[in-house]
Amino acid sequence: MKTIKFLMILSFTVGLGNQSFSQTSTVGTIKQNELKQNENMKTPKETVELFLANTTNPDVIKSVVDPNATYISLNFNNPELQKVLPWTGTHHEGAKAFIDTFAGVNEFWTIQDFAVQDIFSEGEKVAVFGTFTYTSRTLNKKVTSPFSILAKVKDGKIYHFMFMEDTFATAGTFRITPAGTFHSDPKGKEFKS
Repeated sequence: MKTIKFLMILSFTVGLGNQSFSQTSTVGTIKQNELKQNENMKTPKETVELFLANTTNPDVIKSVVDPNATYISLNFNNPELQKVLPWTGTHHEGAKAFIDTFAGVNEFWTIQDFAVQDIFSEGEKVAVFGTFTYTSRTLNKKVTSPFSILAKVKDGKIYHFMFMEDTFATAGTFRITPAGTFHSDPKGKEFKS
C-alpha cells in the first residue's frame, strides 16, 4: 500500500530587507487509498440522492448503506399494519431492510410517480419531502401521498433512515370492505368509513 507524504512550504522573511528564505518540513502522511476514498466521498445529501435514484439497485444500496443501519418504515412497530404492508416497522439489518422494503413496494404497487420536492441537509442529517403516486396491483386502486424521510449519513454511508407516508391512504389501496366504524370527535358521533 502506497503512502503519500504531504509537504508544507513555510516561507518567512528574515530581517534582510525583502529577501525571503523557505523552510520545508513534513507535516503528515496519509495512505493513498484513504486519499482516493476522501476524494470520492459524497456529502450526506448526495449520498441520500444517490440512494433515492437507485432504490431498485441492490449494488448501489449496499454501497451507500451501513451494514448496521436502522431502517424505520412507517412506524416503530405495528403488527396490524404489518399484515397489510409486511416491511413496516423498525429493522436493523442494514442494506437488506432497504432492499426488502423497496422490493415489497414494487411488488405490491405500480409506481406512477415518486418525486422529491425538497431536500435539506445539516451535518449528518438529511430531510427529504415529496409525493408519490402508486396503484395497487391487487385491486387497481390509485393513491397519491406525501412522504418524508429523515436520514443520517456518516462517512458516505446511511446509518439511520426513517420513511413516513399517509399509511391510512396507502393501506387503503388494498381495502376490499369499508375500514370500519370510527368515533374520533369527542363532540361528534361515530361514523362508518
